[in-house]
Amino acid sequence: MQTILITGANRGIGLEFTKQYAADGLTIHACCRNPSAAIDLSTIAADSGGRVQIHALDVTDETSVGVLAQALGATPLDMIINNAGIYGPREEGNFGKIDYAAWPEVLNVNVMGPMRVVEALAGNLAQGSEKRLVTISSRMGSMAENTSGGSYIYRSSKAAVNAVIKSWSVDLADQGIVAVAFHPGWVQTDMGGSSAAISVQESVTGMRAVIARLGADDNGSFWNYDGSPMPW
Repeated sequence: MQTILITGANRGIGLEFTKQYAADGLTIHACCRNPSAAIDLSTIAADSGGRVQIHALDVTDETSVGVLAQALGATPLDMIINNAGIYGPREEGNFGKIDYAAWPEVLNVNVMGPMRVVEALAGNLAQGSEKRLVTISSRMGSMAENTSGGSYIYRSSKAAVNAVIKSWSVDLADQGIVAVAFHPGWVQTDMGGSSAAISVQESVTGMRAVIARLGADDNGSFWNYDGSPMPW
């Protein structure tokens, strides 16, 4: 694997993917909405000898995605990591308190965002040697795992992107692309909070181990960060 594109690369899981893969000497197209404010990402890029390139990308903006696609041109991509995502309102995501104005905003980022990126860059991925299409989902999007209810806005966005990933696994299979979803665990990030169960380093290290062994038979699969399968 030589060249990776990562969305939401300025913090949390995306930043850690960038850090770890950069340390291994890979070429990374690291995308975030506001590169000038991405201090930690800029430090990684500065220390990479040009292997980490930062791109401005708003996954909710079709024009922004198009500009990225134009900048990449025919560059082959071995992997796309769809990491950009938001939780949305927490208390206002529960029954009887739904923030209906916020709901489509979360769907736009978490569902339509990855779709825009993949539609624009599937050709680049098909030209890569690894052809891995990784999307950071959540067990909260799993129907089988929903035993506690609530969190309607976030849950529905992750259930929807899971359906998108499954369709990619069908529609892009003839190009050799392997599309998978990940539950990253309850991670100590801005979204997960400081009391979360695992560190971002543990989460990303675990997912990388699974990614490294993905094959054609894994197309359309859903994984926990520790390598155990997740039910849809």
